[in-house]
Amino acid sequence: MNYVEKTHGTGWRAPFAMLARVSGMMLPLSFLLLVQRIGIAAIFFLSGRTKVEGLFTIRDSTTYLFEEEYALPLLAPETAAYMATAAEHLFPVLLVLGLLSRASAGALLGMTLIIQIFVYPDAWSTHLSWAGLLLPILAFGGGKLSLDNLFRIP
Repeated sequence: MNYVEKTHGTGWRAPFAMLARVSGMMLPLSFLLLVQRIGIAAIFFLSGRTKVEGLFTIRDSTTYLFEEEYALPLLAPETAAYMATAAEHLFPVLLVLGLLSRASAGALLGMTLIIQIFVYPDAWSTHLSWAGLLLPILAFGGGKLSLDNLFRIP
């Protein structure tokens, strides 16, 4: 098989090879990273908003959840509620801006692992999809469409 056959496909592979080439040109990595940053940020930010009233007053129901349903080891429920809620507000905003993208993705991935291990171990498919959005950001950073790129933050 020559180079043209490998890269452009022949026979039944040709339409798939063409789709791959067109997709690669129309969907640059920076755009994909932007979509991933916004997508995962929305998940965590909206979850954080359910835990507060007004701008940032922790609901009694949030503390109750951390006392009864989440019951994380090593952390007092009130401390865990504040930490999780703050993380769900701060890191998504940083991701949307593309500022400290790797650190933010790492923090949310850590949070995802804690949720998977201690809170909802049966929700692995959901958590795997979150990890699938976070891992490329961790690996590649925020991309060209980010403040990380503007400020040259690796």
